[in-house]
Amino acid sequence: MNERLADLQYALAWRLARSLPGGVTARVFRLAADLAARSGGGPAAGLRRNLARVVPAATPAELDGLVRAGLRSYARYWCEMFRLRPGDAPAVHALMDRGMSGTGPFFAALEEGRGVVFAVPHSGNWDAAGVWVVETLRGLGHEPVFTTVAQRLRPESLYRRFLAYREALGFEVVAAESGSEAHRALTRRLRAGGVVCLVADRDLTGTGTEVSFFGEPARFPIGPARLAALTGAALMPAYPHFAPDGWVVPIAAPVPVDRTPESVAKATQEIADTFACLIARAPQDWHALQPLWTADLEPR
Repeated sequence: MNERLADLQYALAWRLARSLPGGVTARVFRLAADLAARSGGGPAAGLRRNLARVVPAATPAELDGLVRAGLRSYARYWCEMFRLRPGDAPAVHALMDRGMSGTGPFFAALEEGRGVVFAVPHSGNWDAAGVWVVETLRGLGHEPVFTTVAQRLRPESLYRRFLAYREALGFEVVAAESGSEAHRALTRRLRAGGVVCLVADRDLTGTGTEVSFFGEPARFPIGPARLAALTGAALMPAYPHFAPDGWVVPIAAPVPVDRTPESVAKATQEIADTFACLIARAPQDWHALQPLWTADLEPR
């Protein structure tokens, strides 16, 4: 019953967001974010705990404001996602293109026929960033496929709803739970010179490696570094976040990695260091609502 209710809620939100005027929809989502911030519990408490590590010098009042801004940012993502349609792709690409930086190594890798692994945190509007990749590949005459991994949501109808949405945008989505099948799909795409994007700031499988993140132990997934090592792809951390009238995506310098376990662990630490630098520039757009640091995780 709860799963069916969740599916109905998402379906209703999708329909309302697309039927109401954009300004009205944005105000509704912003109001929901403010109510969540005012409650102080649930997502607001988790975000506050995480942002306190990012901005340790913040006063309680400053942290309150940052949490409110963070929840508004998260609500903006959902509002934009629900309203995004495949026909919007050219306009999204043009607007996103103005906020891209550090793209030189990305284009160089494509020119060499080399795959690219983008490692990103939970931030900004990564669907819009994915549209930018798809449209850029299409404009360069490459196969316009952008491959990513997603958790298989329950109920199945909800997972299929998100799958259809992202496939319509040109994304190739593989289920994280498919294990070796997902691994083969990603390596095949990278060896063919394709682009893969992996969310890399939370170890969801329990198979990651310990890193120092904002000065405290945390566990990060090794998938991005290991895939780059296996396929020779360029490993590029990036941080999608918002501008008042669009989006910003700084792409950091490629992270070197080879096939040794030590190199993969070192590259994962470098991803964590790069994320810390980028998140500190716009912490309100880091959508870290769940426990992340080792100290906050319950014993398994």
